[in-house]
Amino acid sequence: MYAVLETGSKQYRVAAGDTVEIEHLDVEAGKSFTFDRVLLVNNEGKVTVGAPTVASASVVADVVEHIRGEKKIAFKMKR
Repeated sequence: MYAVLETGSKQYRVAAGDTVEIEHLDVEAGKSFTFDRVLLVNNEGKVTVGAPTVASASVVADVVEHIRGEKKIAFKMKR
């Protein structure tokens, strides 16, 4: 069983037990978060596609930790 959800203007394919890095959520680490924008659900071959979302479908995830990505340096060249 897997689902495709949308958060932060990006789509993620998730299944039970997956660990996914996504954009920052306003939830403390250790708490659970419910994703309501589920676009597709596949349950043992039975595929349900939403228009645009699947009605009454949600994905519950636990927030493990908040991390920062590596710092990006931008240069502007001037003549």
